[in-house]
Amino acid sequence: MAKSASPFTIRKTFEALLGRQVMAYVLHLRPLEWPIMTAHFFLGALLAVGFDLPWGNTILGWFIFVVLMNGGTLAINSAFDQDEGDIGYLKSPPKPPKHLLPVSALMLTGAYLLGYLLPPVFAWATAACVLMSVLYSVPPARLKARAGWDLIINMLGFGLLTPMAGWGLTNKPLEPWFWKICIGFAFLFGALYPATQIYQVEEDTARGDKTFVIRLGTAKSLIAAMIMQLAAHAMFVWAAFEQNLPPLSESAIILISCVLWNTAFSNWRIRWRSLSQKEHEKMMYWLLACWAVTDVVLLCVFWPR
Repeated sequence: MAKSASPFTIRKTFEALLGRQVMAYVLHLRPLEWPIMTAHFFLGALLAVGFDLPWGNTILGWFIFVVLMNGGTLAINSAFDQDEGDIGYLKSPPKPPKHLLPVSALMLTGAYLLGYLLPPVFAWATAACVLMSVLYSVPPARLKARAGWDLIINMLGFGLLTPMAGWGLTNKPLEPWFWKICIGFAFLFGALYPATQIYQVEEDTARGDKTFVIRLGTAKSLIAAMIMQLAAHAMFVWAAFEQNLPPLSESAIILISCVLWNTAFSNWRIRWRSLSQKEHEKMMYWLLACWAVTDVVLLCVFWPR
């Protein structure tokens, strides 16, 4: 049986096509995260109107939010961090190219300005994410290096505002139950965020950053993450009650997602001392699979009727 192409084989192929310098820029946009960001973004749009999407707004909104805003956010982070080891969604990163900072700044500016071509909820959600991207990575604020602030920025940006931007591009007014979904996702990304940091503790410590995980320690960070995923699923159940959905059946479906997350974290908490840096990184990707299951569960429960 023929083996599927590895990520590094695909990477080498595109490097041959684009050239090493151009490919370095592309890699620091971390396109491997785009499918995850896309799914979370479209979740909001699908919960608003189902498949009756305004396709012009949808395509433009995706380009603004996922490619320009999210890609620019990750690129500006790389420009200041100058990481040498693996980072989220990018293994063995190339040295950040010379003009990565101005390119990322141009992308974020473009996302901010183009966002106002779409409905107001999308525009202000995008503008808020652009502002938080700068505060997160750029000195002197550099909130990613300040324990607690790094967590809050990610909870608000990826967790809460990403599905809200997706909903916003449909121009449908925000509904109270959907606010609870977004708050739930803020907690859920609060649970996921420590997983993105645990395997980078050594490099973050060498750089002098005081991240949430470094301040709290791995064991306590995993306990905090378990608590936040429980809070997330409580918000999802609350949203189901607010929509007057059948309480037992819908809560049982949501419980599937909760059990999956709790099992993953419990296993990690038990084994964390014996895991290598690479194994901690693999645990993060298992949680991303849990996130995908949660998206599917919520689409099943809250699909427009």
